[in-house]
Amino acid sequence: MSLESTTQPLVRIDGLQKYFWENDSILDRLFGNDPVPVRAVDGVSLDIHQGETLGLVGESGCGKSTMGETLLRLQEPTDGRVEFDGQNVYELSGDELTAFRHDAQVVFQDPFSSLDPRMTIGETVRQPLDVHDIGSETERDERVADLLERVGLSADQLDRYPHEFSGGQRQRIGIARALALEPEFMVLDEPTSALDVSVQAQVLNLLDDLQDEFDLTYLLISHDLSVVRHVCDRVAVMYLGEIVEVRPVDELFTEPKHPYTKALLESVPRASTDERKRDRETLTGDVPSPRDPPSGCRFRTRCPMVIPPEDMDIEQETYRELMHLRERVENRDLSLASVGDEGQFETDNGGVPDADVPAFVAALKARLLETELPPRHDAIVEEALAELADENWEAAAERLRTAYESVCERDNPSLGDGAHSVACHLHGVASERPSEPDSWT
Repeated sequence: MSLESTTQPLVRIDGLQKYFWENDSILDRLFGNDPVPVRAVDGVSLDIHQGETLGLVGESGCGKSTMGETLLRLQEPTDGRVEFDGQNVYELSGDELTAFRHDAQVVFQDPFSSLDPRMTIGETVRQPLDVHDIGSETERDERVADLLERVGLSADQLDRYPHEFSGGQRQRIGIARALALEPEFMVLDEPTSALDVSVQAQVLNLLDDLQDEFDLTYLLISHDLSVVRHVCDRVAVMYLGEIVEVRPVDELFTEPKHPYTKALLESVPRASTDERKRDRETLTGDVPSPRDPPSGCRFRTRCPMVIPPEDMDIEQETYRELMHLRERVENRDLSLASVGDEGQFETDNGGVPDADVPAFVAALKARLLETELPPRHDAIVEEALAELADENWEAAAERLRTAYESVCERDNPSLGDGAHSVACHLHGVASERPSEPDSWT
């Protein structure tokens, strides 16, 4: 689908936020505990155009499903705006909200828990028609039978219960239920993740056929990049509650821009035997907590291409090691008492005697760094570690911060507008860029 074919998006998401709060009970307030936000979705802006399939991808826990539920108003937002066909979803009430529920539906991830085991599948598919008072009794029965036939089931199965069906059949029932009201827009939350590969293909082909038949618009949430490549027109990549790249599907898979997108694509298994000996650049470190996300670019703590200060000629591997050292100093994640031989630097007042400072610095540096530093950086690190001889943590952290602070941690890169957007300083900073790993080019 050409994005230029429509001027007004069907769904417009602007600055959407959804926080979950910890330490926010009555007892916490009585004891003076400050609420802690878990930033599941944090400032997402996207357009979804009529008739297209927009894929939303990212690691588990990045906020994909929460975003889908919040834009459908299954959860109330913390902030932001979602427009559906020009109307602010969060301002709707009464008949207008009912009309929105009619036009926007969801297919849930788990076909086993998303169906009421006490209801027959006929009752399940018919329920939206009853709630919205669509048609007569006879017309509803005919509509349910027709929907089941369209999704590959039989009208003879109306009186059967969910436990009598396989996972793929249950997902077809969920799709039939979502289609009952003839919606314009559907959120597909991992619709094939719980299914066998052969069944996945059947469900995806069904969704594709239904899109053409009913002129549907999809938001497809998935971690399976092969599925996304097969069915989507555009792809939005999500990391730790933020969108980091939006591109047409072919461009994303052939010319990804964001380092996180490249890492995701590197993780996809390759069928070709030519790929057996390729070097894969895997991500290092753990995903940060959404309770306390990193400053600036949230991917910087795992990114293999963090931008050093402009006046600094330094290899990426060395720079990453220095950033890790600085992080440990800032977090005071070091045991100074264990530096050197047992009892070597112990004093009565907690400081290391001036005569022992060089030996203390050498011992600490040997424990913290694996590579030999160039003279300029070696001198900076020694100055910082010397501050720790007097347990002056803040001064040590400030020395390292002044020398090695990156634009990636100071400023959060903007995604920008349009179908070809990337939130990365590598594509928005006029300074010298670090070279990309060979396997990513």
